[in-house]
Amino acid sequence: MTHLLKTRIGRLRILAFAEGTSLLAILFVTMPLKYGFDMPGPNMVVGMVHGLLFVLCCLFVVQVKIEHDWSAKTLLLALLASVIPFGTFWADAKIFAAEEVQQQAG
Repeated sequence: MTHLLKTRIGRLRILAFAEGTSLLAILFVTMPLKYGFDMPGPNMVVGMVHGLLFVLCCLFVVQVKIEHDWSAKTLLLALLASVIPFGTFWADAKIFAAEEVQQQAG
């Protein structure tokens, strides 16, 4: 995993994984706690962390778009993946990993 830290696309992949995981934690853990068990505290904490990760992920996507000259379609798909549950995992498999392989080859 340390090889991912050496490139911007690798750091984006790590950040996208964390952002996607935080979204799933909100949907499947903290929201049921908030509404089912009247425990809003975890939702507030995880929600703030998720918000920060979301903004950072969007910024990283834009940076990688500029660095790798992505098309507008690729940019929009990568940004859209950030708001759809499991989307960042799809983006990692279909966009980010492929881009990293291209970068290593070229």
